[in-house]
Amino acid sequence: MANPTLMTAAQEAAEDTIAVTVGTTKTKPRARRFRREARAGYLFLAPSLLFFTVFLILPTFFAIFLSLSTWGGFDLTKIEFTGFQNYAAILQLDSKFVSPILVNTFLFAIIAVVLAVGGSVVVAQLIERLKFQGFWRFLYFLPVVATVVAIGNVWKMLYQPAGLINALLNAVGVNSIGFLSDPSLALPAVAVVQAWASIGAAVLILTAGIKGIDKTMYEAAEIDGAGPWRTFWSITLPLLRPSLVFVFITQCIAGLQSFALIIVMTKDGGPANATNVAAFEMYQQAFKFGAWGTASAMAMVLFLIIFIITLLQLWISRRTGGDDR
Repeated sequence: MANPTLMTAAQEAAEDTIAVTVGTTKTKPRARRFRREARAGYLFLAPSLLFFTVFLILPTFFAIFLSLSTWGGFDLTKIEFTGFQNYAAILQLDSKFVSPILVNTFLFAIIAVVLAVGGSVVVAQLIERLKFQGFWRFLYFLPVVATVVAIGNVWKMLYQPAGLINALLNAVGVNSIGFLSDPSLALPAVAVVQAWASIGAAVLILTAGIKGIDKTMYEAAEIDGAGPWRTFWSITLPLLRPSLVFVFITQCIAGLQSFALIIVMTKDGGPANATNVAAFEMYQQAFKFGAWGTASAMAMVLFLIIFIITLLQLWISRRTGGDDR
């Protein structure tokens, strides 16, 4: 007579074997389907990946290589590897790239960022208190969609001795000012235009951030007797910090990379190199003097400066509670 315990164990082993076989049978089609979907996904991504590789990754590595070489352009066989000579030449304390170019670049960025961020905060606050908010946001966003050439030429005419700004100054008894011909005024004058042209995008971001603030906080502050100024400093500004960090970073990058506005309004970075900034000097070195290695080295230095400044801004934001992650 067969042992019931042995029969039960045999049946359980048989059932386990069947379950494993069925599971394996189900897993194989699932794995094949997953591989097919993955191949299809990569196939759809291929055009974007190709574009990204050809127009970003390869040029970046080529620029890094050129920064360590000398090259006059066009003929790739004439590239000569020179190591860090380009960096040594442009980073000397008495080099033209350090002063006035980098100094001008930082001054231009500081003026443009302070005006753009400060102005956008004020405008965003005012729009929140006005009717027809969509219209006002649209109005302030118009300079963003306009071309840099159009903006630069309009402001260039406004800055002329016979332009509208000087006409208004003359009307109140102030002599005409050479905004673009005076070396001490040219850089701030262009920076003002840079800030004015970029304020629209910042206003959109900040108004969206303000609308995301819980209105009950303002109601509680009003019940406690807080005025508009106290409400702004204690509620709006702290809760708007993530949006402000984003605006500050993007404005810094735009200010440090500014090029088109300089060339439209001053043509040659003048007067007396007063408006010559890093991006414009890169253009000059590459396309005017044929020093592609020097231009690439300047580009790498500017990239590192922007990268370090961005990391510092993010670190400060997280240390002060701007990011809870």
